[in-house]
Amino acid sequence: MVNYPNGKKHTTKDLVTKQEKHSKIEYGKRGMSFEDAIDKTNQYYITRQIAVIHKKPTPVQIVKVDYPMRSKAVIKEAYFKTPSTTDYNGIYSGKHIDFEAKETHNKTSFPLQNIHHHQIEHMQQVDQQGGICFLLIQFTHWEEVYLLLLEHLMFYWNRYMSGGRKSIALTEIKKDGILIPYQYQPRLDYLAALNMKDESED
Repeated sequence: MVNYPNGKKHTTKDLVTKQEKHSKIEYGKRGMSFEDAIDKTNQYYITRQIAVIHKKPTPVQIVKVDYPMRSKAVIKEAYFKTPSTTDYNGIYSGKHIDFEAKETHNKTSFPLQNIHHHQIEHMQQVDQQGGICFLLIQFTHWEEVYLLLLEHLMFYWNRYMSGGRKSIALTEIKKDGILIPYQYQPRLDYLAALNMKDESED
C-alpha cells in the first residue's frame, strides 16, 4: 500500500491499473496540429535521406516596424506580396513534389472554396513539367488524412467550375484518395501513400 501527501491510499492494484492504462499506445494526433505533423514527417524524410521537402515561405512586404527595445523589433503592419502557390515542395526519387495541405471541420465533404485558382494553375504547370502534385486533406472531426492526386482533384474542380457541386464528398475522397493513418514515425507517411497509388495504377 502506498500513501501520498493528500492522505489518499493507493493499493498496488490501483498502481498497476494506472500503468496499464498509460502503456496503451495510440497513434492519434495527440494535440499536434496538421502542419506540425507534416513538418515532423518532412524532417523524418530528410534525416533518413528519403526525400527533401520543405514548407514554402510566404513572401511578405513589411510596412511598419516598431523598436520597443534596441534588441527587439515588432512588426506592426505587413502585407502578402504575391498570392502563395502551394504549401510544400521538394524532391523525392528524382521527381519534383508539390502539394497543398488543407483541413476542414466539415464531417461529410471538403469545400472546394478552400482551394484558390492560382494554386490550381500552379499545380497544373508543375504537372506539365513532369512533377507530382497532390492535395493532403484532413477531416479534423474524424482525424483522417487523405492524399488526392491532381488528376482526381481536377475532375472535381472542373465539375465545380462548370456549376456543379461545390465540394468533394468524403465518400468520393475515400474512393479516389488514399487514407494516411497517424502513426509514431513518420507521423503522416504521405510518400508511402503516394507509392501505394502508383502501384495500384501500374
